[in-house]
This record gives sequence, structure tokens and C-alpha cells, in this order.
Amino acid sequence: MHSHDHNRTQVNYSKVFLIGIILNAVYVAVELTFGIIINSMSLIADAGHNFSDVLGLILAWGASYLASTAVTKKKTYGMRKSTILAALFNSIILFAAVGAILIESVRKISEPQPVGGTEIMIVAGIGVIINTITAMLFIKGSKKDLNIKGAFLHMAADAGISLGVVAAGLVINLTGYFIIDPIFSIIIVIIITMGTWSLMKDSFMLSMDAVPEGINYKEVENYFLSLSGVEEVHDLHIWAMSTTENALTVHLVVPKDPGNDFLKRICNELKNKFSIDHPTIQIEKFSSSSNCETNSV
Repeated sequence: MHSHDHNRTQVNYSKVFLIGIILNAVYVAVELTFGIIINSMSLIADAGHNFSDVLGLILAWGASYLASTAVTKKKTYGMRKSTILAALFNSIILFAAVGAILIESVRKISEPQPVGGTEIMIVAGIGVIINTITAMLFIKGSKKDLNIKGAFLHMAADAGISLGVVAAGLVINLTGYFIIDPIFSIIIVIIITMGTWSLMKDSFMLSMDAVPEGINYKEVENYFLSLSGVEEVHDLHIWAMSTTENALTVHLVVPKDPGNDFLKRICNELKNKFSIDHPTIQIEKFSSSSNCETNSV
């Protein structure tokens, strides 16, 4: 039942990623062409940023597919971890795009060039619609999966950027100040940087096998200690196997035989309470000084 369910969400996302990639790739081509024709740096920069998104989507899609691939004797967890790496690379790509936009904006502030406000508004307006549609496709999965969240943030940021470009076009039309265009870009760059930083931090911590956000180590430990018959808890480790699945290993000291459904009950409760899907629990009769691990926590 569970694996069937997992595959179903996988297929859904494949379709979502495909739609997102095609829509955005077509838009990048359109935006770049018009940017060159009307000499609008903001459209060219926005196209560059949208292109980094297409790359990001392809990356996230690949990772989301790899996460569902089969387990082998060499890769006993399959390729699940690739979703975390994709989220990390995604944030690095975003930072690179932000850097490029920033350099160009600063250059344009020092020497503003005439651009057509109306054309900017029309082209960027199409971008707002396309990015909003793509972001909405990802909104459902973004709560549970860091990788999908990366794709969602990308698209939401893009819709915001295109909206900023529309506003810049309007202000240019009303005032005739071409410098508005690069100033707007810099404000947008600051907004994206803040979102990207947290994505980068989260995905970096997960690739270091840190305890995932949303799981409290102390609470899990207290839960084990609250179980009847459990006298001691040691070697508790919690980490992320992918952007959606978490694992745990623990040694429990249980002097008396806890009964048959003891482990089954724990596994169910770990899944429901803490969304930990892959626990490994070692039960010991007495607290042993000769621990398996030298660096016990």
C-alpha cells in the first residue's frame, strides 16, 4: 500500500515538473528575444533568472525521480539523498543568478539607458502569469518536501520578480526615469537572497545528517523514556534520508521482556508523532558499558 502511494505522488510530480519546465523554457526564449529587441536589460536579466529556474526545475525533477529509484546492494538507501543535494545545488544556482543580476543592475545605475516601459510591462506581465501558475502546481507538496519547496520558492520568487519588472515599466512610463529599472532589480535581489539563504542552510544541514527541522531530538528521547519498561536510552540518532523521509537509530535498555507488539507500536507512533519512517531499534537487557559505539552521545 505504502509504496504504491509513494509512486503515485511521484508520477504526479513528474507531470507537474514537465509542465513547469516547458512553460518556463518557452517563456525564457520569448523574454530574451524581446529583451534584445527593445534593449531592456531588466528583461534580459529576468530571462537569465528564469533560465536558472528551468535548470533548477530539471535538477529537482531528476532528484525527485532518483528518490523513488530502486535500492541496490551498493546503494542500500537507493538515491534518496539526491533530493537533499538537489536542494543544495538549487540554492547555489540561485545565488549565482542573483550575483549576475546585481552586477548588471549596478552597471545600469551608473549609466541608465532608454527602455520602452510598455513593452516591459507586457512581457513581464506574461511572466507573472506563467510563474504564478507553476508555483501553484507545487504548493501542495512544498510543506512536506524540501526539494519541492525549493521549486515552489523559485517560482514564487520569479512571479514576484516579474511583477517588479511590470511595476518598473509602469513607473518608467509615468516618470521617464530609466534608472528605476536597475534600482528595482536590486530590491528584488535582496528578497531572493533571504529566501535562498534559508534553503541553502536547511539543505546543507540535512546533507550533514543533522536532525531535520520539525523534529525535536529531546521530545523523541523523552518519548522513548516514557515507554513502560524502558530504563535507559542511548545512541539516539535522527537524520534525513531524503527531503521527505527520516530515519532513526536508538538503543533501548529494557530489562524485562516487553512483549511482541512493543516494536510495532513504537514504529507506528514514531511515524505518526514525529514522521520518522525508518527506525532501527536495538533492545538490550541491561545497560552495557561495552557499547558498540566509541563516541556515544
